[in-house]
Amino acid sequence: MSCDRFQKSFSADPTLSSKLFDLVEATFPGLTSLAERARELGASWEDASTPFILFDDDIAITHIGVLDIPMYIMGEKVIVGGVHGVCTREGFRRRGYYRKVMNEVMEYCYQRYETLVLTTLEPEYYLPFGFRVVPEHSFKLKCNSKGSINGLRTLDFADVKDIALLHRLLETRVPVSNIVGVVQEKAVFCVDEGSRPLHYFPDLDAIACMEIEDTTLHLYDLVTTQMYPLQKILDRIPQLIEEVVIYFSPDLLSVENVEAFIYEIEETKLMVRGKFAAEKEKFTLPRSARC
Repeated sequence: MSCDRFQKSFSADPTLSSKLFDLVEATFPGLTSLAERARELGASWEDASTPFILFDDDIAITHIGVLDIPMYIMGEKVIVGGVHGVCTREGFRRRGYYRKVMNEVMEYCYQRYETLVLTTLEPEYYLPFGFRVVPEHSFKLKCNSKGSINGLRTLDFADVKDIALLHRLLETRVPVSNIVGVVQEKAVFCVDEGSRPLHYFPDLDAIACMEIEDTTLHLYDLVTTQMYPLQKILDRIPQLIEEVVIYFSPDLLSVENVEAFIYEIEETKLMVRGKFAAEKEKFTLPRSARC
């Protein structure tokens, strides 16, 4: 086993990215193409993440990445450490390599963050390192809305103006919620949402991560310099909407008669380590911010 240091630099080693994504793709098929899409949008994994990689000769066998996620939690802006891309190559598992790298990550993070977050299908791997599961909620309300104008369009990422628009709003956005909301973050957003349709409301200067299924609007995130009442969004959707499901706390949407339900995004659980002021609140870390 050859590894002098776990903390590596993508800029110092131009071969590191390809070695890492060879490992990542073997563990998370399709993630490489999502990361490449984010790179095309000008938000690269390599610029955002500090990689901790263990090698066997020249082959990457274990990786854990750490990145900064600026958040508002209960109205206070904090820089949270996002732990992501955790993987060990098949054939090298159950030999203690993950624990070895994770110990290095914890030492690095201890000096930098009061709060760490991650999302996982396997929370049992993180409990020994002080992480705990925090329940999340979705929010539903009934409505009867049909917008009178077609006030939205899909962003075209073949157009450099739309890419510039996305960057501008990501850089200047307000939190989607004062309970838990992300600001000034690009890389995770572009990995999570860059391959999905993003809808722009020109007169609101707002981007919505959303899907419409029959007469149900699924609202995952809003990227805007000011939050608007939900009705302003609905007024610009020229079809019947009878139900809205919101995947973040709707405290800034001016809505009533909202029901909260325990919810897991793609069966992943949110885990936190350290201080987390919103722990007893009903919220969801938006899909666009999950790493």
